[in-house]
Amino acid sequence: MDLGRVDVVLVRPARAANVAAACRGLKNMGLGSLALVGGPAGLDRPEARALAYGAWDVLDAAVPRATLREAVAGAVAVAGTSGRAHPQAWTPRRLAREAGALVGKGRLALVFGPEASGLTDEELAQCHVRVSIPTDPAHPSLNLAQAVLVVAYELRMAALEEAGSTGDAAAGERATVGDVESALDDLRQALLGIGYLSRDNPEPILSEWRALFARAGMTPREVTLLRGLARQVLWAAGRIARTSGGDR
Repeated sequence: MDLGRVDVVLVRPARAANVAAACRGLKNMGLGSLALVGGPAGLDRPEARALAYGAWDVLDAAVPRATLREAVAGAVAVAGTSGRAHPQAWTPRRLAREAGALVGKGRLALVFGPEASGLTDEELAQCHVRVSIPTDPAHPSLNLAQAVLVVAYELRMAALEEAGSTGDAAAGERATVGDVESALDDLRQALLGIGYLSRDNPEPILSEWRALFARAGMTPREVTLLRGLARQVLWAAGRIARTSGGDR
């Protein structure tokens, strides 16, 4: 896929030096869009800027975001990296090879968590694909900047291999993550209204719906249809509750 349609998101990075080094790795591989959710202090210090040598434009253009949801709202698909083993995790190479088909003409958000703990389960639930770098079990831990460089390298290699391909031109328009998440908000209310979701813990089922929508590659029109359906279900649930005198 076009590397200009890849947005890298660093969530709560602890060290300015790691962010700066990641910026250099991104520019090495032809990526330049960076967002920071809870970025560290000290990004303007000389010692940090030295690690971003030649990539100061990437560092200075990094966009602060309040939440992960806000940071990925403009993407069509979200890939979250994790060092924790998971049976459905993709390798960076698989992500690179399938990214174009995954997003069509839209954007890919590539998310990295904090150095010490990685993304939380709740944050990974907002991602359509989980990506793990297959490091040696004897020493599996990677520095944040190293992980960014590895994934960015695979994306670059795939882009070079697919240069001249018409795959992107043939792909249809996809709905953004922000639009799909808004539809999921409506769906949550509707499914709570009819008793389909547990009010105490609705997120596991919603995560499965999110994954289903990601596999389907929803169009803006399909998102509009889903939101209309959800709102009609919620209206019907309220009417039934009023008629029966109960509270579903």
